[in-house]
Amino acid sequence: MLPALLGLSLLAGAVQAAGLKPPQGYYAAIEKVASGEPQKCSAAPTPYTAKLVFRSKYEGSDSARATLNRESEKAFREKTEDITTLERGISKQVMRYMRDGQQQDLQCTIQWLSAWAQADALLSTDYNHTGKSMRKWALGSLSSAWLRLKFSESQPLAPYAQQSQLIESWFAKLAEQTVKDWSNLPLKQINNHSYWAAWSVMATAVVTDRRDLFDWSVQQFQVAAGQVDAGGYLPNEMKREQRALAYHNYALPPLAMIAAFAQANGVDLREDHDHALRRLAERVMAGVDDPDEFADKSGEDQDMTDLKKDSKFSWLEPYCTLYRCSAETLKWKQSMQPFKTFRLGGDVTRVFDPKAEAKKG
Repeated sequence: MLPALLGLSLLAGAVQAAGLKPPQGYYAAIEKVASGEPQKCSAAPTPYTAKLVFRSKYEGSDSARATLNRESEKAFREKTEDITTLERGISKQVMRYMRDGQQQDLQCTIQWLSAWAQADALLSTDYNHTGKSMRKWALGSLSSAWLRLKFSESQPLAPYAQQSQLIESWFAKLAEQTVKDWSNLPLKQINNHSYWAAWSVMATAVVTDRRDLFDWSVQQFQVAAGQVDAGGYLPNEMKREQRALAYHNYALPPLAMIAAFAQANGVDLREDHDHALRRLAERVMAGVDDPDEFADKSGEDQDMTDLKKDSKFSWLEPYCTLYRCSAETLKWKQSMQPFKTFRLGGDVTRVFDPKAEAKKG
């Protein structure tokens, strides 16, 4: 018995020593060698180092936080423009580089991120709820795009060791602050924001090979799974009334990504809390097909505006690698491919379903 136990112990140690890794699709090589004129790299957006206090787009709304305030949304967009420009820009540059191999895109990504890292951007501890939300969204966008560069078998970051260390150190600081921002909340306050925070920390955990960050993200997933009721509903998202279905759907991308990354590292979350992720996904898919049950349960007809955008269903890519999706679900997924969303690092289809991406040309 002792030798067997010793063998298991050594095996567990070897797995941990091997380091955290992403799902297999992140190892993909750059698709082609660049030809033609490189695109010019525009100046990096100004690093945001001020306090993270922003107006909410739902300012003045009731407890459902479901009525858009156009004036406060405009103020929010203006003040956060540089942050969003960074997120979207990095995502596009990495997607282009992995597809076309233009060195300029890689250098631009490194220049932009290095500028923000050197400035210790987004690290203010003077923040409100919208501010800490922006921090974790930005971290998730940037870390998940960086994953494709870091793990690609083409090793594009090999000549940039010093810059990579600077950038990844900044990611780690942002992740540590994100953990502080979103830990120890009462259950009634834990909703999609916490799930997105957990996704940003998971992506960074793998970038920086930080087991403590990985464990925190898994723990947050388990809290989320415990919130899914027997019918597949999230009580704190039901509070969003006419946006309840949209917010249930919005909760799925970070949870599906966390589960996919956990599985890549030997942690299977699929059966957690009686297959909570699957129950939530099936409830959302049924709701998209017929929103009446959400309307009855929330007391409001559902606002389907967000659900008309294909990118909102990007969670299907990791989800259908975790579970055996039905032929009908796969057909629906294929009708919307490729899924591209900067919040998950760019081209999610290319990472999780590269054959489908190749067929689309």
